Amino acid sequence: MASRLNTRLGLQVPSFTYPDGDGAQIFDQVIAQARAAENAGYDSFWVMDHFYQLPMLGSPDEPMLEAYTLLAGVAAQTSTIQLGAMVGGVTYRNPAFLAKTVTTLDVISKGRAIWGIGAGWYEAEHDGYGYEFGTFTDRFEKLEEALQIVKGMFTESTVTFDGKWYQVKDALNSPPPVREGGPPIMIGGSGEKKTLRMVAQYGDACNVFGGPDQIRHLMGVLDQHCERLGRDPADIWRTRLGTVVVAPTMEVAKAGIGRRFGVGSFDDLPEDLQLQISAAMTFGDPDTVGEELQAFRDAGLDGIVLNMPGTPVEHIDAVAAVAKPIFS
Repeated sequence: MASRLNTRLGLQVPSFTYPDGDGAQIFDQVIAQARAAENAGYDSFWVMDHFYQLPMLGSPDEPMLEAYTLLAGVAAQTSTIQLGAMVGGVTYRNPAFLAKTVTTLDVISKGRAIWGIGAGWYEAEHDGYGYEFGTFTDRFEKLEEALQIVKGMFTESTVTFDGKWYQVKDALNSPPPVREGGPPIMIGGSGEKKTLRMVAQYGDACNVFGGPDQIRHLMGVLDQHCERLGRDPADIWRTRLGTVVVAPTMEVAKAGIGRRFGVGSFDDLPEDLQLQISAAMTFGDPDTVGEELQAFRDAGLDGIVLNMPGTPVEHIDAVAAVAKPIFS
């Protein structure tokens, strides 16, 4: 059996801070990126589900748009690319309301919605907006209950659920999703005991982090969960989110990274910061980037979701030229 999701090359937008636009122009910039990705052959487009900009990406007060309102706008301005939050935080919305929101996105996009979801982790947002953060265990209990409610509302006429954290009674979801079986469910995170077990039990896809060796290990763990639960491992689409910089030469790529941190080159950064960047980012000339992406493919990934500092439209095309032959 094949997975319900097929997204070999995705673009994620991690920042809405653009050098040539104020707040009123942000949406136009996002649409330009989404259309460029669609035209270049990316098959999915993702935005973060956050309210503050994240550490390492910028200051908390930088622009951040609400994910699902934005995705609905993108849906109306595109025609083929799949759309999702990479990934949503379960603590930010009532699950039944979230099922309605994602279903509405699926209707607007004529069946292009993907439901990306995770346990949530950014405590500062919870404190600022008044959401209960809770313990690690609390958040994963909420995630599992939400998966059952939303999955049910995607496929059943009514859903009743009485859990520890959430209760719904004869919850309706009309109109239903356009895509048969509802939007595919992507669960984000690399936790071996909880997250990957939930992927095997409820998900259509996973999104994980780490280098090729870690990815290979995580895919083995996921296969073990599938075997224990009687799930065909081929049901699960496997992706990784990462940052990529493609430049004519390695030196040009390093100079671009250095400018983001106020120095001349990547090599001028402190060693510990170099290690952090190298773990999260793939950068260099096309051949070097292609070799690194091929290593991820060989480690067991079906697709790759990439973001790019600043995400200029021409960079979207350059990355597609390297990644598409590998993830095809």
